[in-house]
Order: sequence, then C-alpha cells, then structure tokens
Amino acid sequence: MKSVVPAVKALMAQQLVQQRGLKQDQVAEILGISQSAVSKYSKKVRGYVIELDGVEVVQPLIAKMITMLMNGEHQRAAFLQLFCQTCAAIRQTGIVCQFCSKSEPKIRITECTFCFETKR
Repeated sequence: MKSVVPAVKALMAQQLVQQRGLKQDQVAEILGISQSAVSKYSKKVRGYVIELDGVEVVQPLIAKMITMLMNGEHQRAAFLQLFCQTCAAIRQTGIVCQFCSKSEPKIRITECTFCFETKR
C-alpha cells in the first residue's frame, strides 16, 4: 500500500492538471491533499515507486474516480470501493512484484502469489 496509494494519487493529480487543466491548488482541494504534494506528484518526485501511466486496466478506474470527485456527488463508500478495485487491478498486473522483491529480498517473486490470490 505504501507504493500503490501514492501512485494512484499521483496519476489522479497528473490527469487533473494535464487533462482537465486545473491548477495545483484546485487539484489539492479536490484530492484532499496539500498543494505541495500535488507539486511533487507533478514533478514525479513523489508517488512514482511504481509507474501507472501506461497501465491500461487502471485508466478507466482512475477516470471514474476523477469524475466522481469533480462532480462532488460521490458517496464515500462508493469512492472507496472503486479505489479498492483500482488497487486490486494494479496487484493483478504484477507491477507490485518488482517493488516487493526490492524492498524485501527474501521474497521470491516467482513463488509469491499473494497479489493474484487476493480477492477483489
């Protein structure tokens, strides 16, 4: 989670700035984070331990979360459920395996099936 949640926030912040044309302070308010955090996400200083930019399965989920936040009509439970679906989709890609093997050398990624067996 230490790598996935910041990566999702970074991708959301990036898309809000680049695709929606919002300013960093507006993005900060929408995401409930500081403007400084948005700046770090934009500069890829924070939130890029794993790279989600090219992960196609994540894009529609991110877009849906952004739409929910932009409309301001989301219920917290529905948003959190979508966020959990996004994390599960990320785990299913195997992206996290490389991070896990670097952070915990005892883990053998060829033998670990945790991310693939965890239910959504």
